Amino acid sequence: MVATASTSPASPVESEVRRIRDLLERREFAQALTAAETLLVQVPENRDVLYMLAVSLRYLQRIPEALATLTRFETLHPDYSRLYQERGHCYVALRSAEPAIEAFLRAVNLNPALPASWNALQVLYRMSGQTTHADTAAAHVATLAGLPTEIVTASSMFADGETYEAERIVRKYLLAHGNHVEAMRLLAKIGKKLGILDDAELLLEAILVLAPDYHAARFDYVQVLMDRHKHATALQELDQLLTVEPDSRSYRAAQATSWVGLGHYERAIESYRALLKETPRATEVHLSVAHALKTLGRQEEAIESYRTAAAIRPSYGDAYWSLANLKTYRFTDEEIERMRTEEASAGTPLVDRFHLCFALGKALEDHAQYAESFEYYERGNALKKRESRYRPEPIELNAQLQASVCTAEFFAARQAVGSKSAEPIFIVGLPRAGSTLLEQILASHSQVEGTMELSDIPRLVNELQGRESSDVNPRYPGVLRELSSVDWQRLGERYLADTRVYRAGKARFIDKMPNNFRHIGLIHLILPNARIIDARREPLACCFSNFKQLFAAGQEFTYSLEDIGRYYRSYVALMQHWDAVLPGRVLRVQHEDVVADLEGNVRRMLEFCGLPFEAQCVEFYKTERSVRTASSEQVRQPIFKESLDQWRHFEPWLDPLKAALGELARN
Repeated sequence: MVATASTSPASPVESEVRRIRDLLERREFAQALTAAETLLVQVPENRDVLYMLAVSLRYLQRIPEALATLTRFETLHPDYSRLYQERGHCYVALRSAEPAIEAFLRAVNLNPALPASWNALQVLYRMSGQTTHADTAAAHVATLAGLPTEIVTASSMFADGETYEAERIVRKYLLAHGNHVEAMRLLAKIGKKLGILDDAELLLEAILVLAPDYHAARFDYVQVLMDRHKHATALQELDQLLTVEPDSRSYRAAQATSWVGLGHYERAIESYRALLKETPRATEVHLSVAHALKTLGRQEEAIESYRTAAAIRPSYGDAYWSLANLKTYRFTDEEIERMRTEEASAGTPLVDRFHLCFALGKALEDHAQYAESFEYYERGNALKKRESRYRPEPIELNAQLQASVCTAEFFAARQAVGSKSAEPIFIVGLPRAGSTLLEQILASHSQVEGTMELSDIPRLVNELQGRESSDVNPRYPGVLRELSSVDWQRLGERYLADTRVYRAGKARFIDKMPNNFRHIGLIHLILPNARIIDARREPLACCFSNFKQLFAAGQEFTYSLEDIGRYYRSYVALMQHWDAVLPGRVLRVQHEDVVADLEGNVRRMLEFCGLPFEAQCVEFYKTERSVRTASSEQVRQPIFKESLDQWRHFEPWLDPLKAALGELARN
């Protein structure tokens, strides 16, 4: 089942919030108001305190003050459903039906598990003669009434971001009552949100055995499969759903996304554009089209689609960041001012703000305004880190455990195990270290195909880790001691089988998942003849390049200079260990060396991979292929030396990074 967060004693603020909540339940509204106003001085942006302040004001008939509080509340927490429910109650008190309906609708769109809002909508619609809408609201009331109270409560809490408390409630219910389809589905949603995808997948598979016609659960299953990069299976499930609802936009969009996942970009673009004919202002679809076009190297078309998305929604941070992430795009002065305005707006959501900050950092860097550029990079990273749960300690512990388990003696006792295939070429290292360039060089060879950053090794690691994850005492990598020769062979063959869907028939293929450097021991044991290349870049250049990069997913270590420095240091130490216990197994390729002597390093890599030299590998930028990473446009151009020392423009602000890197910063 899904892992729960550890409990800890309540803070003074949490204790006071509970006391105010108790005052409201006892209908002691004046005392609750005084306590909320006092606590708000200490925590002026606290969601629960603002909510209870508004509730207290409404019950005390101070409706204008309650509405003013809710307006301030909305600028800070625009996705909190009970904010809009409370606004609806305020308008009911003022006998203003139309704004009340609008507020309650906003609430249930954010959180469908709000019986009070549905009840209010049912009454308001009937009073205004909108019987069809009233019947719809009544149906929702009946649905919620038919569910256990615990599941309604947990669903509502989950929708409002109270994930761990929702999980606690639903787990307790399932332990007491056994299988319940809605409870299991909610737990699967929680697992998906927390990234515990194997549990979510198993729960949804169990639901579909119990209720095979439950289409919403099947679509949840599709989304989990897509998150796990199981796009072929997701397409099979979508075929079933589209047979029932062939016009569903959600199903068709998911189908296009799965085609992207399998590398069928032209087919995906065709599907996305069909959706745009129906809803031409769908910004997310314009963005998806642009991403696919960018991957295919159709840059001008991609730029047009990104700009269209930004024109439709001027605060759409992802559209601006996607333009910046082309690396070759240069923003106009007008675009920069527009981004400044949107980023500074109180109504711009957090996700758009940090996207805009990263885009502004890149735009101002290109204009040589380095001090202000760094300010935006720093602000974007701080905003992004606020929603991250990353801690460096588990990563560092994993590296230490790898070194203690995967010794020279450990490997000597396990020779001649695993699949004998030499097909895979792994490129590992840190992001922004030149791995996409190495992939493009090798994929220009007639016998080699590039795929993408495949998730298959991390998936095997998750399975070996098991369901009871622990940061303090993890099962992996110690579990490697328990595996037999049969296990190593099976895992190697499974990796080859699972990755075959991404291949087009060439003799060799590249897996460019950078963080596989942590699992070189596992890779060696399941695929002893695979080639492993470590893409290395000078520490300060590599780390600062990561600090400037907003990743679509993962790489949570990149959102503070201190975390990046610690991660790089741990990476170097672990690679030194692999060099010591598996001598000659990993080829290190320094990015700066590739820039200085391209052909010499191309020959060196090809020789290491057992491939004959081919001139097109030196002219890699002429190779037409899909490239998914942030360097996709850069590797379609010849190498330029000017970018090597770009980080030096920002050196006055990099002392925290230098301190975290220690001796590595002086090498």
